[in-house]
Amino acid sequence: MKEQGSYFIFPGGGTMFSDGARQYIEKLEGILPLNDGSVRTALDIGSGVASFGGYMLEKDVLTLSFAPRDSHKAQIQFALERGIPAFVAMLGTHRLPFPAFAFDLAHCSRCLISFSSYNGSYFLEVDRLLRPGAYFVLSGPPVQWSKQENEWRSLQDFARNMCYEMLFVEGNTAIWQKPLNHSCLIRRKQVHLCNKKDDPNASWYVPLKDCVSRLPTSLKQGVPEDLTPPKWPKRLSYPPKRLSVVPHGDKAILLEADMHRWERRVKYYKELLGLALGTSRMRNIIDMNAVFGGFAAALIGDPIWVMNVVPTSSLNTLPVIYDRGLIGVVHDWCEAFSTYPRTYDLIHVVNLKSTIMDTTGEIDRCNLVDVILEMDRILRPNGMVVIRDTPDMLEKAMRIVSAVRWTGSTHDAERESSGKEKILVAKKSFPTST
Repeated sequence: MKEQGSYFIFPGGGTMFSDGARQYIEKLEGILPLNDGSVRTALDIGSGVASFGGYMLEKDVLTLSFAPRDSHKAQIQFALERGIPAFVAMLGTHRLPFPAFAFDLAHCSRCLISFSSYNGSYFLEVDRLLRPGAYFVLSGPPVQWSKQENEWRSLQDFARNMCYEMLFVEGNTAIWQKPLNHSCLIRRKQVHLCNKKDDPNASWYVPLKDCVSRLPTSLKQGVPEDLTPPKWPKRLSYPPKRLSVVPHGDKAILLEADMHRWERRVKYYKELLGLALGTSRMRNIIDMNAVFGGFAAALIGDPIWVMNVVPTSSLNTLPVIYDRGLIGVVHDWCEAFSTYPRTYDLIHVVNLKSTIMDTTGEIDRCNLVDVILEMDRILRPNGMVVIRDTPDMLEKAMRIVSAVRWTGSTHDAERESSGKEKILVAKKSFPTST
């Protein structure tokens, strides 16, 4: 970070990007297909202030950066202030809150994670998150690093046992590619597959596993399915195979209807509700109950990014969101969201009630007041909230909205929507001394 006049700038230099992040990415382009739509979703592990993710946006690659709050303090807060997708998390003892086979690329630059330690648990977690054929880029220790020869050798051995192909190693940067299926792994018998009962998409408070997550198999042939999506941007509107999580109906028709629905809704938000979507006032957006990511998809042409959240009490559609080339997390809204205060410009939620109910839809697990207070915590002053729900629910929400000193009003939904639905639009006031 450098001071330039009245601004801080982030050239993306530092210990591993001595020439800047843009030059570093240009070097990776010689090995990775970063310009043809093959790589769309990326995960930056131990990202710092997320310069890698910021410059990857120039490639139309959507990178979700994460780091803990450690001795480097509020690095993720800096990332979010820059308008870069970021999340507070760490590789510890539990799975990260992402679905399996979600990312086209995982990147770690001087993140100082020992991927081969603890029976390779951290490497196995990265493997769970990568699509078949995806890439893992590691820059910094222990790659050909002085006095870390043993750890570098151990990492290479573990990657080899996992049947990862080393595509490139030069200086302190190494690039591997994940195999397309389990055939090599079964043949080598060095690392075992997880039990068939293990759900690789389950991540909320699920401990790390010392096994390889199984690829989903075709019900007809009993062989691993091809999870390779079309290239971006075609994959945004292409019905992914993991839409099969929805039990009924034609999947292609279902996704097409959802896309049209959200195109109408976003147009209504902009034209009649006066939301500043597509302007410099809105950058960081969170959708608290994203389903298929339709809201984010309808905004894809605007200079914003959306954190799609699938509540733990809902059907886990987060794999579908990633298959479409979008990003998000699974979360329980009865707990605090893993971000800093005042980091989102807009919070959007459909069916607010569902975020606090159990899986039966009958019992409230927490109080609506607690959820709205958490929304207030992560919303910037002058930020906006849009809640779509029944009139009864919005009446309850409005009482809490007034108590937290938001200004709000209720509106009719767009003409094509259900007559049972209304829209609450609220604005968080800028705090003033009294």
